[in-house]
Amino acid sequence: MTDLTTTTLPRRSFLRTVATLGAAAAAVGVPTALAAESTRRSASTPFARPASPDDALQRLIDGNARFVAGKPQAPHRDFARLREVEPKQAPFAAFLGCADSRVPIEIIFDQGFGDCFPVRVAGNIVSPEVIASLEFGCAVLGAQTLVVLGHSKCGAVKATLEGGAVPGQISTLYQHIQPAVDDSHGDLDTAIANNVRNQASLLRKSSPVLAGMIKSGTLRIVGAVYDLA
Repeated sequence: MTDLTTTTLPRRSFLRTVATLGAAAAAVGVPTALAAESTRRSASTPFARPASPDDALQRLIDGNARFVAGKPQAPHRDFARLREVEPKQAPFAAFLGCADSRVPIEIIFDQGFGDCFPVRVAGNIVSPEVIASLEFGCAVLGAQTLVVLGHSKCGAVKATLEGGAVPGQISTLYQHIQPAVDDSHGDLDTAIANNVRNQASLLRKSSPVLAGMIKSGTLRIVGAVYDLA
């Protein structure tokens, strides 16, 4: 059964879990600067692949905790690891994230080459192309956890909330985000959380492939918000 929940966490939370499909989720603290290069872990001492979706999510939580503490190990980021994954990729986690330059997924979760399969688009919105990409990452490549990752001060959500004139085709994003804005009472943080929840739910409803993986216990979809500060 799919469980869609809302969790309110303190402002100091780095990841505020807003929706989880198929399981409960967790949260950790605020980001700090990266640690010295000496903390890096090479491909010669790799992290083993997670054994389950729960383990995969825990791997992300643990990595974020290292980043938060300023003690990242920066695993799997050397040329030996790149050569290892060059013939075939097998990421353990997939992401639907915003295109924002302040949300570098592999850095904030302390992962490296071949660990994550990020799909990024302004507003972390679902489209046929996004669904196809995530189906590939999960059903074909084997990602066990899919995180729909929004973030504070999201420009796409803010633009939708304000509804002003924007250049080019930026306004085409609005239709995907508007339902979240409509239920926000004009509050940006609420709209951002609503949008993550809506997109996570839409992924399951729009993809029998992903829904089937959730039902079989081979995939966990979690929605979360990344606080920039």
